[in-house]
Amino acid sequence: MMKRSLSLAAVAALIGSSVAGPAAAAGPPAQAWEIGPFIRGENYSKGMPVRPQPSEDGPSFMIPGPTARDGHVHYVTVTARPLSGAKRITLRYRIDAARGTRFVPQESPDLRATLSLYFQRAGDGWTRKYPDWRWYAPENRMVPLKPGTHTVSIGLDEDWISMMGPSAKANRAGFARALQDTARVGFVFGSSGGRGHGVFATQPARFTILDFRIE
Repeated sequence: MMKRSLSLAAVAALIGSSVAGPAAAAGPPAQAWEIGPFIRGENYSKGMPVRPQPSEDGPSFMIPGPTARDGHVHYVTVTARPLSGAKRITLRYRIDAARGTRFVPQESPDLRATLSLYFQRAGDGWTRKYPDWRWYAPENRMVPLKPGTHTVSIGLDEDWISMMGPSAKANRAGFARALQDTARVGFVFGSSGGRGHGVFATQPARFTILDFRIE
């Protein structure tokens, strides 16, 4: 893979945003993000809008709850150009929630709810036919969900995990192809039992994207 540094303009183009002074560091605007995934016309993020709301601090949405029947959020992504040549994905976010709020994986409520950075190759049919089209943050880089302001920053030279389990180091060719043909990038909610299988909150909880960068 050719190594090169990306200019600020190139980074902005990579994630579909424009550069317009210091405010551009906040990343893509609310309308660029999609809350999904949409599979055969169905949005798996039940009870969620397709787009976050704009706010002074960044794109924002409420995490559904207080039970799984009320909804759950799965994938939050933007369109992207190929990640070949990029070095790192960084997300800074804030969760505002009352003391005692629990974040619960809707499929595995006994596990800890997590956030994972994520990217997806173009042409993914959301079936097992494409086992290395979707890539998730390394297992030790999953972030437990809790209130507060948090930053997760993961290098693209780390050992990302594909949908069916082989890691980037075990499947270098598949990982390289995904970097060369990236379609979407962002983050997912779930658990160690299913990275993007959805999370709900037991009390009102707002998630705000403060900054999202590809470097």
